[in-house]
Amino acid sequence: MPWFVWLLAAAALGAAEFYTLTLVLGLLAGAALVAAVVAGLGVGLLGQLVALAVAAVAGVVIVRPVALRHMTQQPLTREGSDALIGKRAEVMQEVTATHGLIKLSGEEWSARAFDESLVIPVGALVDVMEIEGATAVVYPRELLP
Repeated sequence: MPWFVWLLAAAALGAAEFYTLTLVLGLLAGAALVAAVVAGLGVGLLGQLVALAVAAVAGVVIVRPVALRHMTQQPLTREGSDALIGKRAEVMQEVTATHGLIKLSGEEWSARAFDESLVIPVGALVDVMEIEGATAVVYPRELLP
């Protein structure tokens, strides 16, 4: 089988992968490329089919599970208000269980205390524990007097 037929098969499988996003057809396209290289080296049809089979099995058994595992992992970077969790802020107006104001990443945010029994004074440094809507839930970095 001529090498260009394998290239056409690889292109067709690659195009099909583009529309299905299953990873299987893309790996088979890669296997067809391996078969095209083997055909280009002058190996017979049986050798080309063996190369195709070995590359396809290796791709589906080894590469696909690794790729799927990486696709299901959460990204390491947090975006939006989630990126503010764990940041340090300064209390601008006393923070209680129901209200307060902090300076967080250069912006003023409404805040409330994580521990409802705490009253955090102006100037104290706090950590942002979570974000609830437009309110930061904070906890003091140091023990309060």
